[in-house]
Amino acid sequence: MTACLCIHGFTGSPMEVEPLAEYIQKHTNWECAIPTLPGHGSELSLKGIMYNEWIQHAEEVLKDLLKRHEIVYVVGFSMGGLIASYLATKYPIKKLILLSAAAYYVNFAQLHQDIRIICADFFKGRIRENEQYNRYMNKIKSTPLAATIQFRKLVQYVKPLLANIHVPTLIAQGEKDGIVPLKSASYIYNTIRAENKKMICVEESKHLICHCEKRETLFQEIITFLEETS
Repeated sequence: MTACLCIHGFTGSPMEVEPLAEYIQKHTNWECAIPTLPGHGSELSLKGIMYNEWIQHAEEVLKDLLKRHEIVYVVGFSMGGLIASYLATKYPIKKLILLSAAAYYVNFAQLHQDIRIICADFFKGRIRENEQYNRYMNKIKSTPLAATIQFRKLVQYVKPLLANIHVPTLIAQGEKDGIVPLKSASYIYNTIRAENKKMICVEESKHLICHCEKRETLFQEIITFLEETS
């Protein structure tokens, strides 16, 4: 039996990776687990949550899958990519998928372009229709500074461990991601020590890579990578 653990990002929810999980379940007979990290979900409650609680929660789900399945893959999106990377250094997972993994964060060049579009919509009286604006504002309003500090601590904790990754790894990054810059994917690719590793850049994709227009092509690449013999 085969299972796939999918881990969402900081201030996110399973929604961020659900399209991939649904695609996997439609095209395979694998079990997909998509846990909600502590303090996350449709209603954020991040006050008082420590970064190690996010890691431990994903860890417990993975240990359960490893007890019940011979083959377990791990997928991580954004901050979830860092958590997935940590798990790959500690547990016998078979392959690792990193989507917009946040070894670095804030792509200032793309963020500047997004802000220009937001400003244009503001002067046209269409600001409430701008999806990027609504997402940024919701994140800002519901994210305590302490939670952002915990996110940064998690990144600092995991980055030195990336060199310990030896399992086959696929890294995917959105070309127009305003949150995680392309250099993050390049850094991970050059740092991990997997003999079988691949990096792909998804054109026109912003941060929510599992919701981009070319997601089905990306999902097929992921399944192909997971199913191929090492």
